[in-house]
Amino acid sequence: MKILILNGPNLNLLGLREPDIYGRKTYADLKAYIAAVCRDEDIGFEIRQSNHEGDLVDMIQEAYGIFDAIVINPAAYTHTSIAILDALKAVSIPAVEVHLSDISEREQFRQVSYAGLACIKTFKGLGFEGYRKAIEFLKEYLSQGV
Repeated sequence: MKILILNGPNLNLLGLREPDIYGRKTYADLKAYIAAVCRDEDIGFEIRQSNHEGDLVDMIQEAYGIFDAIVINPAAYTHTSIAILDALKAVSIPAVEVHLSDISEREQFRQVSYAGLACIKTFKGLGFEGYRKAIEFLKEYLSQGV
């Protein structure tokens, strides 16, 4: 089993960007956390991040035939990107959406998740733990032969 973990804009600034919302741990800390979870679960993985919508779309498209599942934190593109939604739908790879903060309790414009429309589950407001839950969920989901 191999999972692609995609992170959208500004996640590379974790620890600097609004630490009261996103925490004080860095993006390097997040990558190390994800790597440890995947090793513990015996899951192959690749972690990628981009601040550019088209790059994220390309990464989703390139995942077809290579990855069994996607964990995606589209960040700000959650609320704006029909292109990411369409890419997720086009490849039909099981995807789980993750958000460090609880977007349902934030500003009104953050209430819509376009990417989430193509995802089988969403974890929000759990910080780094959301990634663990997403990875474990996908491992169980894929083991059922779906």
